[in-house]
Amino acid sequence: MAATTASNSSGTSGSARSKADKNDKDAPPPLPAPLAVPVADSHTHLDMQSGSVEDALAKAASVGVTTVVQVGCDVAGSRWAAETAAAWESVWATVALHPNEAPRIVHGDPDGWSRQGARPAGGDAALDAALAEIDALAALPHVRGVGETGLDFFRTGPDGMAAQEYSFRRHIDIAKRHGKALVIHDRDAHADVLRVLDEEGAPDAVVFHCYSGDADMAKVCADNGYYMSFAGNVTFKNAQPLRDALAVAPLDLILVETDAPFLTPAPYRGRPNAPYLIPVTLRAMAGFKGIGEDALATAVAANTARAFGY
Repeated sequence: MAATTASNSSGTSGSARSKADKNDKDAPPPLPAPLAVPVADSHTHLDMQSGSVEDALAKAASVGVTTVVQVGCDVAGSRWAAETAAAWESVWATVALHPNEAPRIVHGDPDGWSRQGARPAGGDAALDAALAEIDALAALPHVRGVGETGLDFFRTGPDGMAAQEYSFRRHIDIAKRHGKALVIHDRDAHADVLRVLDEEGAPDAVVFHCYSGDADMAKVCADNGYYMSFAGNVTFKNAQPLRDALAVAPLDLILVETDAPFLTPAPYRGRPNAPYLIPVTLRAMAGFKGIGEDALATAVAANTARAFGY
């Protein structure tokens, strides 16, 4: 029987094309050219990426990304971050309850959206218990920061805002008492994040992870000495406000991150992100800012070390 599958002019079948496209989307992007000046990935989630920690660190180091900051988002993830930092010299840890984790602890997580699966409501006592564990982890010498904490009004509605703000304030206190950097997740909550920082008094080092504000907010952050960490989304076509913010951000307050496995930079958007792709984002940032790649890498390396107390 003759084949009936439709094909294009080159002879490739539609189904084969679709399969190839899917495989390409799922495939890790290629290794970029190495940076001449080594830098750190200031925010990554190795526990959410495929492959081993050893392989991820080796690939990153091969392109000049010699340090990664492994970020905790819940109690279990924060424990893992601290243990991984203790095991690997090139890994620094931060520990925290993600802004969306706090209301799930208090009000429950019946849909199982978080990695713990479905959970019953634990109330304020459960949140305090979780924060006590974060406090204990933050005291460890290989834990360099408290985060990611902050406010996220995109996923959490009005019923969860009180728990988020309470948790954020407690994290600020933990960071100050232990002398650690505060790593902030700020989504659709710029004014409130800045308000709480002002009311509580900010720690010596504050890092706005995956900076999401505009140029005006960047000026406020600069006035307060807050670090702004830019991720792969600064390369997205619709991200001109981020590029405008990068343009006005002082060179001594800029960091770079992957937030891997999320926010893979163009031209690989939609494919898996990992620390070894930092050079792609950093080179784009240098172009947007109008400075040399090595000059930006030198500043970023110094800024990351200063922010995280290395």
